[in-house]
Amino acid sequence: MFRKLALTIVLLIATPAAALDLKAPFSSIDGGSLALTDWQGQPVLVVNTASQCAFTRQYRGLQDLYDKYRDRGLIVLAVPSDDFRQELATNAEVKQFCELQYGIDMPMTGITHVKGSDAHPFYRTLRDETGFAPGWNFNKVLIGPDGRVAGTFGSGVAPLSTKITGPIETMLK
Repeated sequence: MFRKLALTIVLLIATPAAALDLKAPFSSIDGGSLALTDWQGQPVLVVNTASQCAFTRQYRGLQDLYDKYRDRGLIVLAVPSDDFRQELATNAEVKQFCELQYGIDMPMTGITHVKGSDAHPFYRTLRDETGFAPGWNFNKVLIGPDGRVAGTFGSGVAPLSTKITGPIETMLK
C-alpha cells in the first residue's frame, strides 16, 4: 500500500500540469491579432463580453479597472462573444458601441466563441485544465504574470470588487 501511494505521489509531482493555451492568437477588433503571450510577465484579466446583456454596464467598471492599473502593468482583455446570443452582429458594431457608450480603449478581440467545441483554444484549455467555462457573459479569468490562472469570477463579481482588485494589487507589488 505504501509503495503504491509513494508511486502515486511521485507521478503527481513528476507530471507537469498542462498549461493554458496562451499562444493561440485572438483576432483583434482593430485588425491583426492578439495573443496572451504579448503580455507575458503581466497580469491579464480576460473577460467574455456582450453588448446587449444585463451585465453590459460592467464595461464601465472594466475600463475603470484598466485605467487604474494599466500604468502598473495590468491588461484587461475584452472578448466579445455571441455564445449567449446577446452580442451585436459585427465587430464594427461592437467596436463602435463600446467606444461611444463606454469610452473603451482596452484591448478587444473580435467576436469569439468562448464555450463548446468551437471555443477559442484559450477557453478550451481553461475548461479542460481548471473546469471553469463561462456560464454567461462577463465571466472573468485573472491570469498571473507566471501565465497561470490566479482566479475565476462569475458575471456577478464587479470588476472593481476587492475579489478582483486584491489579487491584482498583490501581483503588481
